[in-house]
Amino acid sequence: MDKISSLCKRRGFIFQSSEIYGGLANTWDYGPLGSELKRNVKNLWWRSVVQERMDMVGLDCAILMHPQVWKASGHVDSFTDPLVDCKECKNRFRADHLTSTDDPDIKLCSSCKSKIDLRLSAPRMFNLMMKTSVGAVEDAGSITYLRPETAQGIFVNFLNILDTTRKKLPFGVAQIGKAFRNEITPGNSTFRTREFEQMEIEYFVKPDEDEKWYKSWIEERFNWYLKYGIKKENLRIRPHQKDELAHYAKACSDIEYNFPFGWSELEGIANRGDFDLRQHEQFSGKEMLYFDSQENKKIRPHIIEPSGGVDRATLAFLIDAYHEEKVKDETRVVLKFSKELAPIKVAILPLLKNRPQLVGMAKDIAEGLMGEFPICYDDTAAIGKLYRRQDEVGTLYCVTVDVQSLEDQKVTVRDRDTMLQDRVEVSRLKEYLSDKLKSE
Repeated sequence: MDKISSLCKRRGFIFQSSEIYGGLANTWDYGPLGSELKRNVKNLWWRSVVQERMDMVGLDCAILMHPQVWKASGHVDSFTDPLVDCKECKNRFRADHLTSTDDPDIKLCSSCKSKIDLRLSAPRMFNLMMKTSVGAVEDAGSITYLRPETAQGIFVNFLNILDTTRKKLPFGVAQIGKAFRNEITPGNSTFRTREFEQMEIEYFVKPDEDEKWYKSWIEERFNWYLKYGIKKENLRIRPHQKDELAHYAKACSDIEYNFPFGWSELEGIANRGDFDLRQHEQFSGKEMLYFDSQENKKIRPHIIEPSGGVDRATLAFLIDAYHEEKVKDETRVVLKFSKELAPIKVAILPLLKNRPQLVGMAKDIAEGLMGEFPICYDDTAAIGKLYRRQDEVGTLYCVTVDVQSLEDQKVTVRDRDTMLQDRVEVSRLKEYLSDKLKSE
């Protein structure tokens, strides 16, 4: 993780938020390359689950919702973590993140390693939702919450979606959006943060078909990560035991990734039954049913929920892409992103920055490719250093303009992974690169 974190800071993937003021713990900003990578993750997910399926539609709900939504969902009463205060360093930790000792009543502080006697410092339950106020006057009636998940926005719009799309079961609703949880985080870069982005699907099915679709979505989501570059040996599916299931879930399985800090959840697929629609029907007084024209009766659909984190997926793709290899007794660091995920597809590099003709030709080529591919132009170092710089950020192809280019109107195109080079005419460069980027 230290190598990944260093590269992310050095090359503009991820920065500590509010760094000039000392930073804000577990809060991160995505830099120029990180924001492109994260956008690619979201676009590929949206294309896969919405644009390439006939049974899916999209939604973009507000972060602020009526407080009764969170009462109905159970978040107000039960969305809590057991937290323990360390009397020595004054830090607060989740009880399950403390280090165990031979005595079950004695734990070690995760920060200062002092002993915490749970008989004297019993864990207290803290609600994880972040409160805010709406309106000009702050009082009990103005309190609402920053949403801790995007799912509830889909459930409360169930009737609107039925009315406007006329979808037949089974069908799903997808959403990408910010969520907020005021939890104690263990660090590990962007893996767990208080402000994060979710990619969630609520897939509505007939009650007797929930098990079939639950298994189908586990396979579908597992294969999505493989398709865009995660190595199979770094992924696994872990079914939840009965004692760890959420109160609403009939079943749940996590797709886990082998992060440098161990196997951890990348995405969860839950069979939520009809809990959510039933709860919102009870609290709102609105009938949350679907009319089955084939059986000529109303039914309450069951829900399969694949829920993944944009930030976790982005981090996993970063880690899995990281490679070190020996080239001429030197270590080459390269991010081997898939073609779809790479933030920069093509870099245009003049061989000599003090030759105006070379620089001019390189800039003309860059302007000609702009809008066709995500590109960058760089003339700030010797060519060997420029290659290594582009390798480190995962750029697929480097186009070098050299002295001979002025005579033969050809450039050298270098492949990131093989480091092999082709000599290509400038007039057909766009076609050449398009063919390369489309090929498997």
